[in-house]
Amino acid sequence: MSPRMSAGERREMAIKAAMAEFARGGYEGTSTASIAERVGVSQPYMFRLFPTKRALFLAAADRCFADLEELLREAAGGRRGKDATAAMADAYRGLLKEDPHLLRFQLQLYAAAVEDEEISRIGHARWARLWRLVADVSGTEPEVVTRFMSIGMLINVLTAFKVPYVPGEHLLPESLRDWAESLRGADLDATATVPEEES
Repeated sequence: MSPRMSAGERREMAIKAAMAEFARGGYEGTSTASIAERVGVSQPYMFRLFPTKRALFLAAADRCFADLEELLREAAGGRRGKDATAAMADAYRGLLKEDPHLLRFQLQLYAAAVEDEEISRIGHARWARLWRLVADVSGTEPEVVTRFMSIGMLINVLTAFKVPYVPGEHLLPESLRDWAESLRGADLDATATVPEEES
C-alpha cells in the first residue's frame, strides 16, 4: 500500500473490503484479519482505522445505503414521474449484475438486523431516507414509491434465487406466472434426499 495514501483513503479501502468480505461470510463468519488482508494492511493497523469489527460493519452498512442513494439520484437525473422511477429501476438492476457483492451484503445486513437492535435502527433510518429520496426525486405519490420499493425487494429475491423474469414498468408479472407454472409438479421435496434415521 502506498505510504502517500491518506487515512481517509485507507478507511475507504477498508469499508469497500469489508462490504465484500461481510457479503461473503456475514458478520459472525467474517474476521477483521480477512478484511485487513484484502486491504493489504496488518490487523493491528485495521484496528487503528476502526476500533472494532462491529464499527467496521456499521460503517459498511451506512456506505451500502449511501451508495444506493447516490445510484438512484444520479439515475433519475432530473427526470420526474414514471421516467424517473424507470431510470432508477434500470440502474438498480444493472448494479445487481455488475456488483454481486451489493446484493449479498444487503441480505447479510437484513439478517443481522433481525437480532441486532443497533443495526436495525440504522436500517430503519436509512430505509426512511431511501424512501424519501425516491419520493423527492420522482415527485410521485406514496403508492408509486411503495410499489417501486416493493419491486426492488422482489428483484433482490429473484436475483438471489436466479429466477428468470422480464423487467418492465410492472415487472411483467406474466413472466413470473409463466415461470412458476413451468415448475408446477416439479417442486423439489427438501426431505427427499435426507436419509431416514436408523432405529
